[in-house]
Amino acid sequence: MKAARLGFDSPEKLEGLARKRGLRYYSDPAGTVSEDTVEYRTEGDLSNEELAICLLSICFPYSQQRIRMGGAMLSAEGNSASGIAKLAVEEHSERVVHYIASLGNRVEPDNPFWSKLLNLLPDFEAPRPDLLPHLTRFVAMTGFTRNGRETVMQWIRPVNVVAG
Repeated sequence: MKAARLGFDSPEKLEGLARKRGLRYYSDPAGTVSEDTVEYRTEGDLSNEELAICLLSICFPYSQQRIRMGGAMLSAEGNSASGIAKLAVEEHSERVVHYIASLGNRVEPDNPFWSKLLNLLPDFEAPRPDLLPHLTRFVAMTGFTRNGRETVMQWIRPVNVVAG
């Protein structure tokens, strides 16, 4: 409701805001949202934690790209694990946040953010494989490096984020 009150009343506007805040990995394939079509005068009133949970909202039609974007925004620099956990419970999104956090913890086991977030959420069984995006959809991967053939995964997150 807060996002809608601030003018971010559609998934497209939320995705546009995420792109503006540094989530450039996910393009707008249809070219339907430009910065001109998104009202940004109140963007600072919506935190990155709130934006992440909005992108993961069960109130919008299902979209794998939006779930992936929400997963990336969960890990924005400066986000609070306790703030995200609280919002996830309030918005009934704790199951999807738990799933994404478990993937993040697999990819970045040394990042304390993911384990803190997992500890603040109830345990859930993994969803059906066809329900939520696979681990590989939340990361950038290499097939070859300077060392030759190897797989290196890096969690996709916004860069140069303008925190709300």
